[in-house]
Amino acid sequence: MVDAGLGGIGPQSDDQRRIRRSPLLFTAPLVMLGLLVLVLVWESIRQNIAPDARADWPWRLQLLDMEALGSLLAVAVGAVLARAQYARTVRPYLGWRGSWTKGQLRGNSQAWTVGVLNGGQHIATIESCDVLLVLAGGDSRTDSHWSDISAVATELTAAGLVVAEDFQLAEFGRGFPLVGTGSYETVLVGAFSRRFVERVDALHVRMRVTDVVGDSHERTGDCMKGARAGIHAPLD
Repeated sequence: MVDAGLGGIGPQSDDQRRIRRSPLLFTAPLVMLGLLVLVLVWESIRQNIAPDARADWPWRLQLLDMEALGSLLAVAVGAVLARAQYARTVRPYLGWRGSWTKGQLRGNSQAWTVGVLNGGQHIATIESCDVLLVLAGGDSRTDSHWSDISAVATELTAAGLVVAEDFQLAEFGRGFPLVGTGSYETVLVGAFSRRFVERVDALHVRMRVTDVVGDSHERTGDCMKGARAGIHAPLD
């Protein structure tokens, strides 16, 4: 895998990772819990000083009685744990699948067809989808960069590859839903001819999605992975 950075493009794992948590549904409960812990510390200190000293400022300041504070702490801890458990339950599981099939390119020729799927049980919506192209013989650290579909299609056309004959690339708009089916049903990412596979070393697709609790997840897949293993195999 390759990724863009300040120092160029280098290797990267294709494992899915959470890149952002929802500020409202994750940060707010933690902030509330932190404030209640501070109040607990304050009240614990107040309870352990001499009774006559509590008449002086600031020890006379009572924020909450201990019974109410204990109830609020229990609620806050429960909210944080419940949110963490629910976020794990609704987490999307992005995966890639490729196979040689017919019907995606002009002339009904064989094409390496790649699709993305959400193996989780809940829907996720696409935030962004970027592509990184590495042509055969190119330097992946200097010649490649993350781009949108239109820019990559232009670059491929300039390299002599023909749209609909050598490749098709799907363009995903922001908010496109990846339905969690728990099955292997995929959404088409692209279809690529034999000539495309020979002329392109790698075509990385970086997909970022948002789950139902507002957390963002990202996974990068190489559309060419596995294509060459079967390129010379007998095909119908």
